[in-house]
Amino acid sequence: MHTLKIKKATLADLEELQFIGRQTFTEAFAADNTAVNMQKYLSEQFSLQQLTDEISHPDSEFYLATYNHKTIGYLKVNFGQAQKELQDEQALEIERIYVLKEFHGKGVGQLLFDKALQLAREKNAPYVWLGVWEKNPRAIHFYRKNGLQEFDRHHFILGDDEQTDIMMKLELS
Repeated sequence: MHTLKIKKATLADLEELQFIGRQTFTEAFAADNTAVNMQKYLSEQFSLQQLTDEISHPDSEFYLATYNHKTIGYLKVNFGQAQKELQDEQALEIERIYVLKEFHGKGVGQLLFDKALQLAREKNAPYVWLGVWEKNPRAIHFYRKNGLQEFDRHHFILGDDEQTDIMMKLELS
């Protein structure tokens, strides 16, 4: 029997988190960015030290999606001061939802999104928010389908390329 599970990541999961983070980010964005910019971002944002700092932060949480004991995706959420652009002390930021390409369309991203909503409700967050690259129509469609609406834009730096993210939110009250 095949089983899909979501579990909270701990420091013991760092190497698995690093692998899935690098793999899914590469699958999602390598075709639209230079190899140099991708390598710079991956080496900085997915270093073991960076991931240790993030997973150890009291206002950040990672969750791994596993299928038959293989990690196939992950979620990162931020509360309070851990939010990348502090919108509201009470809000929850969905910083990352990534799933291996071979598992796209199989409901894994939805399960991770639903986990983020569950966490937001447990913390009585008035809304969840996120930033999504304007050139990622698949993700934008997914978030719109789940009720998020655009409310602003911000810049995201990938290597030496300044890109624009659409900021979206979903009111929970």
